[in-house]
Amino acid sequence: MVNAARPSRADYYKVLADTLPANALVVTSLGNASYLWAAMHHAPENFYIEDAMGLALPLALGLAIAQPARPVVVVEGDGAVLMHLGALVTVGAVAPDNLTVLLIQNGVHAASGGQALTNAALDLAELARSTGIARATNVATPQAFASAIGSAPAGRGAQVLVLSTEPDVEVVRPPIALDPVLTKHRFMAAIGAPRYIPTMFGGGRLESE
Repeated sequence: MVNAARPSRADYYKVLADTLPANALVVTSLGNASYLWAAMHHAPENFYIEDAMGLALPLALGLAIAQPARPVVVVEGDGAVLMHLGALVTVGAVAPDNLTVLLIQNGVHAASGGQALTNAALDLAELARSTGIARATNVATPQAFASAIGSAPAGRGAQVLVLSTEPDVEVVRPPIALDPVLTKHRFMAAIGAPRYIPTMFGGGRLESE
């Protein structure tokens, strides 16, 4: 739940960078979720979402299904997940063992200027559990985050950690240009995905075909 003395997003990101497995894939939502992560831990295995609010979680779910041998971590915001609750419900239904969802609960729509959520104190962990995600926990400190992310047993479905966080409305400058096309091709190369070649009248094929 949101509390009075909250850590920063950077505090949690430091823990994530220190505990992230070498073969992990990370999907970050728009705004500082991507900008700060790029500044702190840029890697080809990062997929930075730009201007597509609420779509980090669906993308990460698809990756977790397609790459079952690799841990997948997604950073999504509280406002974004409330916009697309169907994605959380689908995570509960599919229950991929290799997916960790980090929900930044800062109580505002930070990427669009800091407008307050209609229900900033909503218990998102309880909401996640109601969708069938048993491993859903509210986290209030980086120390608790380190313990939670490092102790989850495998084989029990997705994990959701709701990180109580101070709003960070001021935009962080990323170290590189987060061009969506470049991000896509860099990420595809990192996971060994073949390039999709569209045709003029619909359909298409994979480059390896």
